[in-house]
Amino acid sequence: MPESPVRKPAIMPVTRAPTSPGAAGDPIVRSGVCYALFAYDVAFAINLDEAERCLTGVKHRETIRPHQRVPRSLQYQPAPLRVTHVAEPIPIAGFSTSPTVEAIIYDFGAISIMYAIPLHGAFTDFLGLGAELYGNVHLFADSRRRVELLMSALGPALIKSGISEEIEDYVLYQIEALEPAWPISRLLEEHGDAIARMLRSEKGPLSQEEVRDALTCRVSYSPDDLTIVDWNAALLLNADGDDVRMVLEFANVELLEMRFLDRRLDASLNEAYTTLSRRGAGRTLRGMGAEVRRIAQLQADGAILFEGVNNPLKLVGDQYLARIYQAASTRLHLGEWDASIIRKLQTLESIYDKLTDQQASRRMEILEWIIIVLIAVSIALSFQ
Repeated sequence: MPESPVRKPAIMPVTRAPTSPGAAGDPIVRSGVCYALFAYDVAFAINLDEAERCLTGVKHRETIRPHQRVPRSLQYQPAPLRVTHVAEPIPIAGFSTSPTVEAIIYDFGAISIMYAIPLHGAFTDFLGLGAELYGNVHLFADSRRRVELLMSALGPALIKSGISEEIEDYVLYQIEALEPAWPISRLLEEHGDAIARMLRSEKGPLSQEEVRDALTCRVSYSPDDLTIVDWNAALLLNADGDDVRMVLEFANVELLEMRFLDRRLDASLNEAYTTLSRRGAGRTLRGMGAEVRRIAQLQADGAILFEGVNNPLKLVGDQYLARIYQAASTRLHLGEWDASIIRKLQTLESIYDKLTDQQASRRMEILEWIIIVLIAVSIALSFQ
């Protein structure tokens, strides 16, 4: 990827206000897009090179444009595959999705489906949209259908395929141009309630405490841009925020994989504990060896998936995007998920150690009995 220039500040020009609803003097969104994201886990891993050969449509490998001249290695490793397909628009609360849908395919087995909804009008016009997007059954059904079609097309690129129960959705509001131009501080002061309601998908008013909490995680690069990250949605006041959007896309997929891995580890721990609790009678060495190998496989699969999810995105050297990711991590509690998964992996390793100790003890016990039998036979033969 060629080196990119230093990030340009967002442009919010002052132009003639349209005849859009809203109180006089209120900011009008002249240009913006709402992105609805739906993340699925579909396989243990995906061979992206093979996937690129299998799929049709417009496709390219994802790259993040840094804000400073940092090494090219500080990117996705490996870069996910973004595929664009033509789609029928879906009406939602007076708005409509664009006639294209994007799918982002990650090597650790996740697929994120993204719908773009063009925005135009007053901030208050988007409150109904946010509430309608929350748990929208039509988008959930359409996104799952698209994932299933992608899985059929990917075929040999999928390793241990299967759609998980977990689905993680997220909404990104990217406001590219306001008219008239508003200072960020004034926008937050006078329309913080409306922004908080957008982020929380609420039509009704919120308490001041809830508004403050919704607006807490804020990051800016210049005086003219702002990113607010909440647990269910984010707002980007930025004319050039594709890099920020990609980081938030990845954070949503990471949350999905953390939830999936946490549930999978719970099942593995239950299986391992049941194996450990079995009494020794009737258990052969071969049977114990199969149990130990099964627990080792569960442990290895969990560790590989955990590393695969945590390693792809490298933001060292780009402090702005690192702060965006940190804000998303805080809001989505990724640190707590990481700690829980690490603790369960350690518990699984402890159970594995106990099982290997049991296996070694059983082997030594059998060897002792063999020695005793051989000694007894030797003694008996000496008297003949």
